[in-house]
Amino acid sequence: MSVNDLKSEFSHAYVRAIAHAAGYFVQEANRPFDGDGVDLTLLARGPGGVVRSPRLDLQLKATAAAVTEDPFPFELDVKNFEELRSEILQVPRILVVVIVPTDQTNWVSATEKELTVRHCGYWKSLRGVAATTNTATVRVHVQRSSCFHVSELQAIMDRVQAGGLP
Repeated sequence: MSVNDLKSEFSHAYVRAIAHAAGYFVQEANRPFDGDGVDLTLLARGPGGVVRSPRLDLQLKATAAAVTEDPFPFELDVKNFEELRSEILQVPRILVVVIVPTDQTNWVSATEKELTVRHCGYWKSLRGVAATTNTATVRVHVQRSSCFHVSELQAIMDRVQAGGLP
């Protein structure tokens, strides 16, 4: 496995940990959904809002690039950009960028009392963003205040359950 493959798998584990701690189920995308830009789907069961059993689709990316700016730039393939900016999706979709340390041995540490995962994931909705004339990549800017953590995910899902957008 390449280090990029490992970063990808780590981003899945990060999102799964946050989602489960927030009280949501995670569904791994199969090949057709992955081809449509969906890596994971988060879902809740039951009533409670305008939308019963709300869902949220995620496109995951991982990088060891240093995050020094706010917002920080991230290069996204045009294909993924186009899939994320669509306004005609039945299930809302967001980008989650997981930042990992350069040294793979620092991604996680564990003791009897604590499991520490480094560094952080950030989310961004690109829904409705203008089209691009780029042919390879698009630079998107992600706010550091949009940290993908338990309470933030619960707020996102509450908006989806209320019939809104992330």
